[in-house]
Amino acid sequence: MNISGLRSHLVALGTALIACVYLLSLSTALVLANTITEFPIPTGSSVPRGITAGPDGNLWFTESNASKIGRITTRGSFTEFPTPTASSVPEGITAGPDGNLWFTEDGGNNIGRITTGGSFTEFPIPTASSGPTGITAGPDGNLWFTEFVGKIGRITTRGSFTEFRIHTHNSFPVSITAGPDGNLWFTEDFGNKIGRITTGGSITEFPVPTASSGPRGITAGPDGNLWFTELDGNKIGRITTGGSFTEFPTAGNPAGITAGPDGNLWFTEFVGDNIARITPSGSITVEGHTPTALSRPYGITAGPDGNLWFTEQNAGKIGRISTS
Repeated sequence: MNISGLRSHLVALGTALIACVYLLSLSTALVLANTITEFPIPTGSSVPRGITAGPDGNLWFTESNASKIGRITTRGSFTEFPTPTASSVPEGITAGPDGNLWFTEDGGNNIGRITTGGSFTEFPIPTASSGPTGITAGPDGNLWFTEFVGKIGRITTRGSFTEFRIHTHNSFPVSITAGPDGNLWFTEDFGNKIGRITTGGSITEFPVPTASSGPRGITAGPDGNLWFTELDGNKIGRITTGGSFTEFPTAGNPAGITAGPDGNLWFTEFVGDNIARITPSGSITVEGHTPTALSRPYGITAGPDGNLWFTEQNAGKIGRISTS
């Protein structure tokens, strides 16, 4: 090979090497873009469960075992607030229409309210030992919540209650969300149904096609449908506002689910220790695995920073993953 040919060969080889380095760096960036960051909660063994974005630009979460409400900034700084009722066992949490955070107290049988400054008010639920779990802001300016005893509760921002009995006995409702149709939609764990309740209290139930699926989390999707997790059925479910189902098989026992800022649905895999994403057309991708083994991710929400934030129930941590 002459000098000119050798030079051309080396130039081509160098170009190829540069391209390889570029592709390698690009693929590494794509992997690192979905790296999970974990933030240990100051209180050990707090068992974080529900999580929501607050009106103050922070994330707010419940600490079931510690009976505290936690706040974490998007940079990872924590503040914890002990609930007035000891052993209150807070579960679900949501941002209210009044600029406060509202949460359920399974152990205290209360609906709690906390200001962004940390001031509490608790409202005792009329039904004793009702087992309040999920909670959401309704389109009517009230808060709506599930009661494990088989009721859907409504509370005004001033603390006035109304309760509605679900038709199915021992259905055990868990999560609830506001739907795009102006109604509230909820999951029935033992009843294996998705329920719909109007703001006037009229309830309709839709049986999930998969038997004993254990529907758990539910959220409104960007496509005008409701999306939910089947913890025991290992599926992600989609239901139209008219009651038509579609199910998508997954793994890892999905628990929490939320709409992401990227137009997809994001969910936690409780047993798989994963964070996964499903497109409105049903394509599922595992986006990240928690660094802590057996962390048991549960609740998940979209943060004000464009990331997804979730609770790690067994690890006592709050996790963050990007949508890139």
